[in-house]
Amino acid sequence: MTNATINLYDTAVTQLRDVGAALRLEPGIVELLSHCSRELTVSIPVRMDDGSLRTFTGHRMQHNAVRGPTKGGIRYHPAVTADEVRGLAMLMTWKCAVVDTPYGGAKGGITVDPKQLSRGELERLTRRYTYELGDFIGPDRDIPAPDVNTDGQVMAWMLDTYSVLHGVTTPAVVTGKPVHLGGTLGRIEATGRGVMIAAQEAARHAGLQTDGLRVVVQGMGNVGGIAARLMAAEGFVVVGMCDSKSGVHNPAGLDVAAVTAYQREHRALAGFPGAAAVTVAGLLELPCDVLVPAAVEGQITAANAPRIQARIVVEGANGPTTPDADLVLLDRGIMVVPDILANAGGVFVSYLEWVQDLQRFFWAEAEVNERLTQGMRQAFAAVAAAAAERNVTLRQAAMQLAVTRVVEAMTSRGLYP
Repeated sequence: MTNATINLYDTAVTQLRDVGAALRLEPGIVELLSHCSRELTVSIPVRMDDGSLRTFTGHRMQHNAVRGPTKGGIRYHPAVTADEVRGLAMLMTWKCAVVDTPYGGAKGGITVDPKQLSRGELERLTRRYTYELGDFIGPDRDIPAPDVNTDGQVMAWMLDTYSVLHGVTTPAVVTGKPVHLGGTLGRIEATGRGVMIAAQEAARHAGLQTDGLRVVVQGMGNVGGIAARLMAAEGFVVVGMCDSKSGVHNPAGLDVAAVTAYQREHRALAGFPGAAAVTVAGLLELPCDVLVPAAVEGQITAANAPRIQARIVVEGANGPTTPDADLVLLDRGIMVVPDILANAGGVFVSYLEWVQDLQRFFWAEAEVNERLTQGMRQAFAAVAAAAAERNVTLRQAAMQLAVTRVVEAMTSRGLYP
């Protein structure tokens, strides 16, 4: 599903410059925020199971730390580039600000296909990457989390490596780790749950009843798969789903649990009974009320935006809609709930996990979910109010709100020296 022609960093800078013009920011401020404050690219040597030595390239980019330590996931994917990580780090700054968590944005990644690695090779890759990051990360500096093709086990290896290197167990250095190592209940479902809440709020904002609204979800990972399950449980009718290779469609509704179980067993959706096959590209153009692109960036472009049939797009992925496509969707009257709001549930609950680790006191899952629900609803309400007041789109309002919060913090702190 990767669109190699889309440069996420260029997209993020374009969005920032538009916001800077709208807010009449000093050009120097916009220029400063167009760059990451710190960047680290490392070579990662790994001894493979067959005895050979391979070297991988890893990145960790910290965009802005004016509101607090930086925060962001780490992805393992063959398409990872420095510009992709830069763009994602910038988006994380806005995402943390729009839900008002005391973080700046960061992102990390390794250019690798983890499906080609054994468990031992994956562990050695992760531990050496963590070693190479050194003091670039830390509970008061930069806190990684899972992202594409990484999970709680990867975070556990990072936690252990960092703790061994520093001589003290440090649970707060990463989030998204297993509960028995200081992770929080509710973290695995957090991003998908946040997407579901964003869809509910968007529907209400549009004057729609959520019961019976048709949903198409692109992606079946921890965002798309969980969002589909939770949305179905809340009365939405999921009519289309896909993984990275193929999709299925049933206008009467899919049994999300059955689709998920079939994909898990067969590693593909081809042949799923009781539904029509559809391509990944074709899935985005299915008739529906709510479209949730929850895979990777650059999926809705100027080329396919004229054929999108949804009334609302809820961006579960980071950067799934290009700026040109945004204009097409706006012209067609399609509401877009932007990524920095729609998928902020993960970083919000990561913040809750970090707080619990720092105070060594943990909450019940119901309390975590309630805090998430409240936080997402407050953030959506603030963005919707700003959109109405300024007569702009939800994306423009979210970006303007986030950038304003960051610039206010920068202005208050000033420059040193």
